[in-house]
Amino acid sequence: MIKHIKILVTAISIFLITSNMMIAQEANKIHKDSLETIVSNYYSLNLKVFQANSKVIDIDNIFELFTKDFIYVHPKYGGTYSREKLYNGYVRNQKNGGYNGSIIDIKIINKIIGLNGMVVEKRFVEKKDGVVQEGKSEMTLFEFKNGKISKIFEYW
Repeated sequence: MIKHIKILVTAISIFLITSNMMIAQEANKIHKDSLETIVSNYYSLNLKVFQANSKVIDIDNIFELFTKDFIYVHPKYGGTYSREKLYNGYVRNQKNGGYNGSIIDIKIINKIIGLNGMVVEKRFVEKKDGVVQEGKSEMTLFEFKNGKISKIFEYW
C-alpha cells in the first residue's frame, strides 16, 4: 500500500512539474511575441513619420509605446535624450522637412529577445535619386517595463 502511495505521489509530482514547465514556456513565448509586436509597431510608426506628409499625431502614436520615464541613448548623435527632448526633436525635424519620404522601409535582419529586452539588427531602405538602396546594418537595444519601451540604446 505504501509503495503504491509513493508511486502515486511521484507520478503527481512529475505531472505538476511538467505542467508548470509547459505553462512557463508558453508564458515566455507570449512575452517574446508581445515584445516583437511592440518593436514592429515602433518601426512601422517611425516609417510613417519619415514620410513627407506625416503629422504630429503620427509622432504622438510612437510615444504611446513609451513609458513615462523613457530615455533614448544615441552616443553618436548627442548622447542621452529624455522623452520630452526626443519628442521635441521629432516635431522639429518634421516641421523643418527632415522627414521627406526618402526612407521607404526599415528591414529587420536579426533579433534576439530576452527577458524585458530585445536587440535588433536593422537596415534603413532609402530611395535616393530614384535608386533604392539598403543602408548599412545597425544595432538597437530595446528595454521594456510594464509592456512599454522604457529605453532605446542605438549602437550605430
